[in-house]
Amino acid sequence: MKIAVSGKGGVGKTTFAAMMARALAERGLRVLAVDADPDANLGQALGFPDYDKLVPVSDMKALIEERTEAKDAASGIGSYFKLNPTVNDLPDKLSTEHKGVRLMVMGTVKKGGGGCICPASTMLKALMTHLVLLHEDVLILDMEAGLEHLGRGTSRGVDFLIVVVEPGRRSIDTANHIRKLASDIGLTKVLIVGSKTRGPEDRKFLRDSLQGFDFLGFIDYDPEIIACDMKGECPADSAEKAKMEVTKMAQRLVDMAQKG
Repeated sequence: MKIAVSGKGGVGKTTFAAMMARALAERGLRVLAVDADPDANLGQALGFPDYDKLVPVSDMKALIEERTEAKDAASGIGSYFKLNPTVNDLPDKLSTEHKGVRLMVMGTVKKGGGGCICPASTMLKALMTHLVLLHEDVLILDMEAGLEHLGRGTSRGVDFLIVVVEPGRRSIDTANHIRKLASDIGLTKVLIVGSKTRGPEDRKFLRDSLQGFDFLGFIDYDPEIIACDMKGECPADSAEKAKMEVTKMAQRLVDMAQKG
């Protein structure tokens, strides 16, 4: 099962991705969580020790040069390098585990623009393609709202795109934008998770504003989640109400995946 999670910054996207990863791991599944958001906060949300020391793949210059056979992975533009580097061994080599969830940080290409073809971008694209299409573990992708790591070729391997929204117009506008981007690359299985809701009125507002979307569930506003974030802990360890809701969503995803 391959799950991509997206949404406007600040809505609780990474918190949800972390809790979903833990919920699926607690079911006995092998889970690989991939931080594909340039802000790279998934390690903190999962409660990884020394999460700030995790090195993104995009910053592994020596590895990129080795696999792409580029002479200078820092620039790469104008030089010759392999467009199909070997990456099948990298998920196990580059990921680290904490409480049943393995984590890998992708990073982003900082030079040359979003459409550049360079050793680093080629490496990330090849790795993402392998993870989505060939890797056997349950995959949780914490994406930015732009879905920059997914393309038309890899989107067919994604089982669900989950968009996390909070009660607010900008969050709703972002959800509609993400659905359009997803449709452009052929990704049609889009689900909504309502975040930071304060009761029935907020839930109704989101359902009314996002008609035509399938709602996976809701995570109510919970001070305990904020407390966990301040302490660098995973909310799955102490935010019991949120954990119960995400566990229900995890079961629904498993059921939906089994039904095809």
